[in-house]
Amino acid sequence: MFTTRRSNGELDSRPMTTPNKAIDEDSSLWFFMSAHGESVSEFVAQPEVDIAYADPGADRNVSVSGTAVITNDLARKRHLWSTMAGAWFSGGVDDPDLTLIQVRIAHASYWDIKDSKLVQVFKMAKAVVTGKPPSTMGEHVEVRMRRGFDLRSGVVLDRRG
Repeated sequence: MFTTRRSNGELDSRPMTTPNKAIDEDSSLWFFMSAHGESVSEFVAQPEVDIAYADPGADRNVSVSGTAVITNDLARKRHLWSTMAGAWFSGGVDDPDLTLIQVRIAHASYWDIKDSKLVQVFKMAKAVVTGKPPSTMGEHVEVRMRRGFDLRSGVVLDRRG
């Protein structure tokens, strides 16, 4: 899900496909969007976005927050293009409505619940009875990206922390 903030302050989420299969060397996620769509105008006004991924069957979830920007990198569009994108943009990578969005990752959280549903329900029931929240409901990892700037080259440097 790709979440933006509307002009009235409400959050707005929509399903999106991430065409890059791995995080790029510049810690970015990429998306194709309609240049005239609401989501583009929403993040142009307020560029902070959140991307959420879920695998309900495996009880895994990822939330990625960052800053969205429009780019017109034709080489990157061609590299990321797929048949699935063609379903939305019949004109291919040259479709005038096709916009490439880069989300520069600032923070990510990952949750992986390894217990079965039955064990999870037992732990939650125990928490209700004891008044103490369950403390072992799976793995939770957070990653923050710290950006630096190399004055000599003008390159933004990412370091995970």
